[in-house]
Amino acid sequence: MPCVKINLLLCCLAVSLATPFTRASTLTLATEDYPPFNMQLPGSPDVVGISTEKVQELMRRAGQDYSVKVYPWSRAYQMGQKEPDTCVYSTTRTPEREPLFKWVGPLVSNNWMIFARKDDERHPKSLEDVRHYILGVYRNDAVGNYLAQEGYTTEIANYDAENPRKLMFGRFDFWATGELLGLAILKKQGLSDKIVPLFQFKQTEMYLACQITMAQERVDKFNRILKDMERDGTSAAIEKKYK
Repeated sequence: MPCVKINLLLCCLAVSLATPFTRASTLTLATEDYPPFNMQLPGSPDVVGISTEKVQELMRRAGQDYSVKVYPWSRAYQMGQKEPDTCVYSTTRTPEREPLFKWVGPLVSNNWMIFARKDDERHPKSLEDVRHYILGVYRNDAVGNYLAQEGYTTEIANYDAENPRKLMFGRFDFWATGELLGLAILKKQGLSDKIVPLFQFKQTEMYLACQITMAQERVDKFNRILKDMERDGTSAAIEKKYK
């Protein structure tokens, strides 16, 4: 066989062997229904929201193949910890969670709020004022984890959307959740005139949290692109759409 053909075959073989190791694998992006940051459109597989659009633009600029799937938060959170090539968002970054993931962000800020029935004659103004009451939260959410660590008594739901009805029926005294999420749930359930926000007790930041074995170069690349999106106004434009 002529040398030219042999060399060509060797080159093709080298490329084919190198491809699986140099090509970035498809990412699974797990999320929950948490408006306005990440939410699934009714009757559609499409996922939208502030965080979703930022992550989608991030992946586009990175040339990264990905899929977005909506799950109950507990499942999405576990997937982000255990499954390679998986990230979960929007994830509050806390000291307890710090070693569990590799972090991309922040994507968005999130105010934590106490809600009450409008006809409740108690008017607490601070977190300390509700220390002796029962607070409604949901499973594996950062708000509930924080309150439990601080010694507050919590009633845990599987989904945050269950909590307005539980509050109305007196299952707990006050509801603790993200401000925008709480308002979105109340609007959807037609309870905005019966349950109202009382006070903000903490501001946090939420991230894209990736499985711990992800290559650091990949995480660093995502963070650089996200900073570029902030500098060129893309992130601000996305946020403006949802206000």
